[in-house]
Amino acid sequence: MIDAALPLTRPAATRSDPVLDRLKGLHPKVIDLSLDRVRRLLAALDHPERKLPPVVHVAGTNGKGSTIAFLRAMLEAAGYRVHVYTSPHLVRFHERIRLGGHQGGRLIDDDHLAALLEECEVANAGNPITFFEVTTVAAFLAFSRVPADVVLLETGLGGRLDATNVVDKPAVTAVTRISYDHRQFLGESLMEIGSEKAGIFKPHVPVVLAPQPEADALKVLKLRANAIDAPIQSWSVEERPDGFRFESAKRKLDLPMPGLAGVHQITNAGVAIACLDHLPLAVDDDAVRRGLATVEWPGRLQRLTRGPLAESLPPGWELWLDGGHNDSAGEVLARQAVDWSRGQPNDGRPNEGSGGSPALPLLLIYGMLSSKDPFEFLGPLAPFTHALRAVAIPGEEASFTAEESCETAKLCGIRDHGAADSVNAALADLVAGRNGPARVLICGSLYLAGSVLAENG
Repeated sequence: MIDAALPLTRPAATRSDPVLDRLKGLHPKVIDLSLDRVRRLLAALDHPERKLPPVVHVAGTNGKGSTIAFLRAMLEAAGYRVHVYTSPHLVRFHERIRLGGHQGGRLIDDDHLAALLEECEVANAGNPITFFEVTTVAAFLAFSRVPADVVLLETGLGGRLDATNVVDKPAVTAVTRISYDHRQFLGESLMEIGSEKAGIFKPHVPVVLAPQPEADALKVLKLRANAIDAPIQSWSVEERPDGFRFESAKRKLDLPMPGLAGVHQITNAGVAIACLDHLPLAVDDDAVRRGLATVEWPGRLQRLTRGPLAESLPPGWELWLDGGHNDSAGEVLARQAVDWSRGQPNDGRPNEGSGGSPALPLLLIYGMLSSKDPFEFLGPLAPFTHALRAVAIPGEEASFTAEESCETAKLCGIRDHGAADSVNAALADLVAGRNGPARVLICGSLYLAGSVLAENG
């Protein structure tokens, strides 16, 4: 029996929390995408961005984090120390900054983070600066002072004017799949959005491109790379019954399915392997295979098998979590729904989840930020959805209400829909409404995914 009133688990307060809150107060009154604020602060701190090991810079709309997760897993399997900067975090800010080490690295500890943030705060001297900008500078400061072999750097928004785009000579740049997101900043067409993503390319620095959904998006990426003599790397992946084949000028590998769920992860893994070929670090084929098998990236088509939420389900039920929130994410989840219905779980973990029942009906627990387009995300999933329970994202003023999300579900053709006060209440209602097992997918927002991971311990 599910207790719909289970309390929400929150991380304990830390020394860095008040510093992070103060830094949010420096936010400019008007958002103008610019690198001026970042460069001013970096100069005041003696340019830590110029003191980094080789950098892999990754932009894109979907798959950036997964690509970096594959890169980290493969590089660490080869014995390298890997610094990682990603965003947003799911539960705690510390997830954004990972420091490399000989035993696989670790998230930055709280005292270290607080000291770095305070140093940036003093150097900034009260000037307007966005939260992402100042915390990105803190990450550069950390990476410049802790020895490592490589830095994996994920853009936050766009690329050309993203706060991460201050590294003059990365070892390689990559762009994953481009989709519609942040249109108010990046443009209304995939060509405009692609142009912003291509802003991370640097003269004579190798470029790795994922396949793109529209020819115009790929065209603008290639035009920018060619204009600055940034060589585009040739590579391909081919799905096979027992895995996939990767080919480039340097490697030809037959590989098992990646350890992240979903057939779309084959492409993200391919981008990562192609990037490896252009680092001044040797990563052999065995390290590639071990990295594929051991990779972890929470909140991205993740099966939850432990914790109070998962353990409250009746026997035979499955609980999945995904933070995708745009049209591409909806399409990917729809393809996964098709694979599930055909008996192809594609969870990448043969000992946990791949034996899931293919005939399980798909039930959604759904919440989304009001800045996103709910129809683009939910539309592709609707034909495969047996029931939906909508929730507002906890603690997010910019969330659609549960009632608004129910209206979206209705317009998308999901007949069995209803509002719930919490994820627990939604889960309890879905279980009570069915006689047999089902597969529950919590989806619609990374912020909702983070809340669920906190709630599930």
